[in-house]
Amino acid sequence: MAKRSLYQRLRRNAQVRLALFLLGVLLIVAAPVVGVLPGPGFIILFPVGLMLCLQNSAWAKRRYVRFKRSHPRYGERADRIMRRVSAARRRARAALESLDGD
Repeated sequence: MAKRSLYQRLRRNAQVRLALFLLGVLLIVAAPVVGVLPGPGFIILFPVGLMLCLQNSAWAKRRYVRFKRSHPRYGERADRIMRRVSAARRRARAALESLDGD
């Protein structure tokens, strides 16, 4: 059996998950403030905060799925920025289906 990473073991604790979720919210809120400064601050902070929120909150994940259904173009762009594995699987599946359909 493979040994779990420290991050995975810590995420089992509810208090740690809440702290990581709040850190994600803080990064999302700080992203527009940092965005006015020169440099790529917004581009880095926002996806990292969103990833922390999505990994540690079922509520945030449901809201994100609802957002992606109503705005598929923006949801796809956000998935690409966050390099989500599920988005890569969907793109690969769509590419295979388009090859099969030809």
